[in-house]
Amino acid sequence: MEAQQVDTLVKLPKRATDTHKGTFGSVAIVGGSAGMHHNDEFAATMLGAPALAAMGAIRAGCGLVKVAVPMPIVESVLTLAPFATGFGLEVDAQRAIIPSNAAVIIDELVRTNEVIIVGPGMGTGHEVEQIVMRLIGQEDIPIVVDADGLNALATMPDFTRDVRATMIMTPHPGEAKRLMEALSITGNPAGTDAERIRACVAIAQRVGCIVVLKGKGTVVSNGHLVWVCDRGCSALSVGGTGDVLAGVIGSLIAQKNTELFMACAIGVQAHAIAGEHWAAHHHATSGMIATELVDEVASVIETMREH
Repeated sequence: MEAQQVDTLVKLPKRATDTHKGTFGSVAIVGGSAGMHHNDEFAATMLGAPALAAMGAIRAGCGLVKVAVPMPIVESVLTLAPFATGFGLEVDAQRAIIPSNAAVIIDELVRTNEVIIVGPGMGTGHEVEQIVMRLIGQEDIPIVVDADGLNALATMPDFTRDVRATMIMTPHPGEAKRLMEALSITGNPAGTDAERIRACVAIAQRVGCIVVLKGKGTVVSNGHLVWVCDRGCSALSVGGTGDVLAGVIGSLIAQKNTELFMACAIGVQAHAIAGEHWAAHHHATSGMIATELVDEVASVIETMREH
């Protein structure tokens, strides 16, 4: 089935003045890795990714952000994102998350937030797969699956049978290729514009979700509609910007100002324009740090509102 092209984005509503932090929704981020070690194999410690997603979420306008990360790194993540509320996920002797213990916190986050982002900096392993599967199997709130969350799904070719959640997947071309191979979908998510559109639509239709296929000309599709971003610059080609994007998209979903497909497209557009603003301010096409991108997001979001 061919998807219908969308060319125009809606405006976000003007924010009322008689509001409080509970008005604009709460975003939870499940991610991070404490540096697992097992049988002389070591995994990197990753705490920047969930912190950057948290920064993207708060700058895009949600009222509250929560981060659930392995216990050994929770204080470090909160040092980077002190506005967030932290939840420490218990780890075993190898510093891997204990899924059975994490389940209690995961279920509480589902109950108390408008959206959950899962995957930034989580690394690999069966514990990551179990957490991701628990989240995509619930029906209460939307789930944004990013980064290592996507890699976990790609190891489970039958994961589509267990999807109950409203799900948004945000792969870069490499992650999309792994998903397509797992799902027996042919195509080239790193190819021409037309090939990228076909790949994005195919994944969305196969899984029954919204797909944000990142890269030059980021493509957003829910299987029925497709939108292609024509903004952005090479300065965005640096680690951490994808984590920021996941946070921005999650934040716009949590605020419930527009339907999900449009929220994702607006998030992509804001992220791309923020990169352009950084490049213009610094007269550079490289050298951006992801935290600097975050600093541009709020002002860009404001220009996308009704006035």
